[in-house]
Amino acid sequence: MGKARINKRKPKREGKVVTVGKAEAVPPGRGATVKLKDGTEVALFNIGGSFHAVENFCPHKGYPLADSRLYGGIVECDWHGWRFDVRNGHCFTDPGCSIESYDVTIEDGWIKLLV
Repeated sequence: MGKARINKRKPKREGKVVTVGKAEAVPPGRGATVKLKDGTEVALFNIGGSFHAVENFCPHKGYPLADSRLYGGIVECDWHGWRFDVRNGHCFTDPGCSIESYDVTIEDGWIKLLV
């Protein structure tokens, strides 16, 4: 499929929990870009009240996945149609180009990411 690009805005795994916003801010069936304090970012998705986070970056050409179409648990990059499972980051288009996924919890209506 081609050479994968490097995501320079991917959060480093530090084992810390970060509160990123209220759950009500991301409606079901939608995605949102979450920018962390260090300048890194993730794509956060609400699938019927279940929240999932992955790198906000398509490894094909670098398009932000939070801005792409969501089909159930699959996000399809708007630029070239690459498809990813938002629950685990698996790339259906080129399995060698899967992306990072991040654990998400909701606590008292607040979205928390484990990065």
